[in-house]
Parts: sequence; structure tokens; C-alpha cells
Amino acid sequence: MAIYESEHTKFMREMLARHPEWAEDQLVGRALLWDRKVDLAEQKTLRESSEPNRSYPYDVNFDLP
Repeated sequence: MAIYESEHTKFMREMLARHPEWAEDQLVGRALLWDRKVDLAEQKTLRESSEPNRSYPYDVNFDLP
């Protein structure tokens, strides 16, 4: 039984074979947004300091106590 491979996947494999330097660029780009250290103390501070959402923010006559 043959395993299906989309045209896009075939295209990307072919382009990466032609341009092996792109693999390093992919890792650099991924590191910018995804591969980060998580500071749990900072996340806790942000969560605790945030203001609760209003029940209906579009009502101009409604004020929080």
C-alpha cells in the first residue's frame, strides 16, 4: 500500500534538497518565537496583576465596584 504524500510536501522536500542552508534558517526562525525559556514567576505576576474582564464591556452605564 502506497503512503500518500501531498504536492506541497513533495515541493518542500525538493526545495530543502536544493537549498540545504534553509534548514538552519528554519531553526533560527523557530527560536525567535517558540524555543524560549519560560519564567514561571513572571507569568504568575502577570496573571495576578491583570484586571478581571467586565461582564459586558460595551455597556457605557456599567461600572465595576
